[in-house]
Amino acid sequence: MNKLQNKVAVITGANSGIGLATAKLFLKNGAKVVLAGRREDALNEATDGLSGDFITVVADVSKDEDNITLIKKAVEKYGNIDVLYLNAGVAPLATTTDITTAHYNEVFDINVKGPILATKEALPYMNDNGSILFTNSIVHQKGFDGLSVYSASKGALRAYARVLTSEVKSRGIRVNSIAPGPIDTPIYGKMNLPQDVVEEMGKGFASQVPLGRFGTSEEIANTALFLASEDASYINGVELEVDGGLSQI
Repeated sequence: MNKLQNKVAVITGANSGIGLATAKLFLKNGAKVVLAGRREDALNEATDGLSGDFITVVADVSKDEDNITLIKKAVEKYGNIDVLYLNAGVAPLATTTDITTAHYNEVFDINVKGPILATKEALPYMNDNGSILFTNSIVHQKGFDGLSVYSASKGALRAYARVLTSEVKSRGIRVNSIAPGPIDTPIYGKMNLPQDVVEEMGKGFASQVPLGRFGTSEEIANTALFLASEDASYINGVELEVDGGLSQI
């Protein structure tokens, strides 16, 4: 249970869902963890009773200055970085005819600009042979109504990860993406939809998955641990679908 012993990991979107589950698992495996989130109250609540060597940083990844602050505080506390897990993301629904500039900017600023800027800030402090992870999504492989901007943002992030894989190869830094399918996380409650609509949408997604269910945040966290550790030492540049087989049918 010490696959990341004394490794320093920075995780965005760490106050709930996949990010928080991953932070807990990394801590159990000996990592020193920087948990970042947009709301201080949510971070405090999420980390109440959490054990291990960690700090929290309030950071909105859509803001240039917050990405700078996040990395600065991580380095001030722990020195260099071994694992950078850029997990923060949003998925508000909007049909093509309802897309606004504000909707587009929100999604792309958080899902694309944020990870790109955080990576830029972190690279000078990343140890050689480190690991960079992105939370992507299977949505850019399949068409889901109402998620056009979200899907486009994840397609852009995948393209960026491919280039980054090549640009950091001389330092032995591995770059991989996790593409979840339907996962039981708070993101579905942030789509600005009535609860009954969200529940029906969830049932529809689950019925399409060959395994017949939503995945869990812990299942994504297990994948992140694998990719960040030496167990995945020869896995680089991939996008690993963790979706119960949804993307394969």
